[in-house]
Amino acid sequence: MSAPALILLAEGTSDSRVEQVYHTLRHQLQTQRPALSVHLAFADTCPPTGPQVVGTLANRGIDEIVMVPLDLSRVCEPSQQMQDVLAAARRHRPEVRIAMARPVGPAIELLNVLDVRLRNALSAAHATELDGLVMSSPAWGDTRGAGLIARRARQWAAHHRLPVLVAQGDGTGPDVTSAMQSLRQVGRRNIAVGSVYIAPTESYRRQLELAMESGALAVSAPIGPDPLLSELSMGRYAFAAMELLDEECAVDTAPTSRAQ
Repeated sequence: MSAPALILLAEGTSDSRVEQVYHTLRHQLQTQRPALSVHLAFADTCPPTGPQVVGTLANRGIDEIVMVPLDLSRVCEPSQQMQDVLAAARRHRPEVRIAMARPVGPAIELLNVLDVRLRNALSAAHATELDGLVMSSPAWGDTRGAGLIARRARQWAAHHRLPVLVAQGDGTGPDVTSAMQSLRQVGRRNIAVGSVYIAPTESYRRQLELAMESGALAVSAPIGPDPLLSELSMGRYAFAAMELLDEECAVDTAPTSRAQ
C-alpha cells in the first residue's frame, strides 16, 4: 500500500518571491522523502489550486491525499480559506479520500530559527545594543494558536532576558508600530523585530515598513524554506495519514449485514 500523497497548502499569492519560498520548501521535502509524492497548492485562485492538484493526482491513480496548511499562526483549526480549498477539492473529485492535517503552527523549535534570522539582521545593521523585542506574527490564528504565540513570546523574553511584545499583521491585535510604542513607554529605545512569517508576503513587507519607520534597529527576514519547516510539515502529514489509515481499517473491518 502506497502512502497518501502530500499537498503543502499555502496562501494564494501573485508575488514570485513568495511563490519561490513555497516551491523551494516543496522541493526540499521531496528530496528528503523521495518515495513520497509531494506537491504544492495555493488557496484562492492562484495556480496551482487545491482542486487542480487533486485532479492531477487522481488522474494518475492516487486516491488518498493529505493536505498540510503552511500556517504558523494556527494549531488546531485551519483557516476558513484552507477549509474552503478542502471542500472544493472534495467536490471536484469525490472519489479521492482527502484529509486535512493540523496547521504547522508556532512550534517552539521555530524560536531557534527566529534567533538566527534576527542575529543576521542585527549584524547587517551593525547594531550592538538591544533592550526590547517585538515578535511579529501574521495573525493571532485560532484560540490555541493565539495562546501558543503568547507563550512563545514569553519564552523568547526569558531566553534573551528582554521584554517581548507580540504584533499582528492582520489587524486582530496591535501592529508593529503599536508594539514598539508600548515598549518605548516603559523606557525601551533599542528595539528589534523578529518575524514569524514563512515568506515575504504583503503583510510581512507592511510590518517591515512600519517597523523601520518607527525606528527599529533591525527586522528579521522571514523563516523561509528552512529544513525545520519540512520536518514540522512531515510530522503533521504523518499524523493525518495515520487517521486516513485508521478510517480505512474501520471500513474494512465493519460487519456487513446478510440478506435474510
